[in-house]
Amino acid sequence: MNEQRNDDEVRINENITAKQVRLIDANNENRGIVFLKQALAMAEEEGLDLIEISPQANPPVCKILDFGKYRYEQQKRKAEAKKNQKVIEIKELKLRPMIDTHDYEVKVKQATKFLEQGNKVKFTMRFKGRELSANDMGKQVLIKLVEDLENISKVDSEMKLEGKQMTMILSPQKA
Repeated sequence: MNEQRNDDEVRINENITAKQVRLIDANNENRGIVFLKQALAMAEEEGLDLIEISPQANPPVCKILDFGKYRYEQQKRKAEAKKNQKVIEIKELKLRPMIDTHDYEVKVKQATKFLEQGNKVKFTMRFKGRELSANDMGKQVLIKLVEDLENISKVDSEMKLEGKQMTMILSPQKA
């Protein structure tokens, strides 16, 4: 009978089901394997809770400490892990094959800013009407972009034509 449970559902005191537990006391000293009743008595004597720390171990590892303090430390640990997490976004820049030099430079400047922030940049080359039959003009613009941004980026996905648009993704180079 393998029981599924969330990390938030920690068994404490009488909710612990094992007959014997590996006990760690309030001073972080390993007391070895003891019967559950004996561990509960020790926790009650200290005025603290018996908390099942590692239920998958055989026998389960339990610790004597204040449950409120334990929950607070768990929340702090989760918040710290979340704070250190880096979310990478994909920023999209849309272009046309007949782009003017100034407009091109603005797009390069925007792409540089996005890449320096650690985000990926998706370039979308949109074709209208007869431009689609001469899509090598769009390819030339995208190749020039790769060359202009090669010192700060690498190609994540090559150019591919999907319908009336050609896409390419650049990601920042590792420092």
